[in-house]
Amino acid sequence: MINIIILGGGNVAYHLTNALLQNNEVNVVQVYNRNIEKINRFKNSIPITDNLSELMEADIYILAVSDNAISELSSTLNLKNKLVVHTSGSVAMDELKSISNKGVFYLLQTFSKEIKIDLSIVPICIEAETEKDLRLLETLAKSISKSCYHINSTQRKSLHVAAVFVNNFVNHLYHIGNEICEENNVPFEILLPLIKETANKITTLLPYKAQTGPAIRNDTKTIEKHKAMLTKNQQNIYTLLTKSIYNTYGEKL
Repeated sequence: MINIIILGGGNVAYHLTNALLQNNEVNVVQVYNRNIEKINRFKNSIPITDNLSELMEADIYILAVSDNAISELSSTLNLKNKLVVHTSGSVAMDELKSISNKGVFYLLQTFSKEIKIDLSIVPICIEAETEKDLRLLETLAKSISKSCYHINSTQRKSLHVAAVFVNNFVNHLYHIGNEICEENNVPFEILLPLIKETANKITTLLPYKAQTGPAIRNDTKTIEKHKAMLTKNQQNIYTLLTKSIYNTYGEKL
């Protein structure tokens, strides 16, 4: 049985705590957050605290906090010979400033409290200073997910940048698509099958091979018609992406 303490009250902490509470191989000893109200939902299941001096004994202390808080929070932890890990995709392992053993437990997924996540299909990227701690994190990861990867800090940073492109930027494009639909009184839901098929296609086909549309064909007539329908900001984004697509497959526009 692995004893865990989770520090944090945000989206990652929320979903991770819920998953671990249902895990027979793990014992969630305690949850900490400086704002106790954010973790009150767990008070009937496990001990909670907003006082670092009240932290209990555990095998792994998981800092599921914002990137900016990792260094400061870890520096206050007097946990010698314990394993302290963070869950960030963009923060190096050595930014943990505690006197403890260090590691990373990065769940590569987008999290919102309102949306239930099946962590069994979420890739977990782990890193540790010692082989012993790496194996401990691997055991923890495999008790939650079917996908566990040994990823160092440099690789993880590149993964995080890639994730911004395929998730955050794509979602912003969904937002723009929804705006265009609303402006023209068209239901956004009509686009949902296309969105799902586009995402599904790249599970069997490389994105480079899956590209379609007027940009790859250099269909300038259609491109100009589209741009005429858009706001200035939408035009700028449309033009930038059109050039990027066409430059990938042919001559510059």
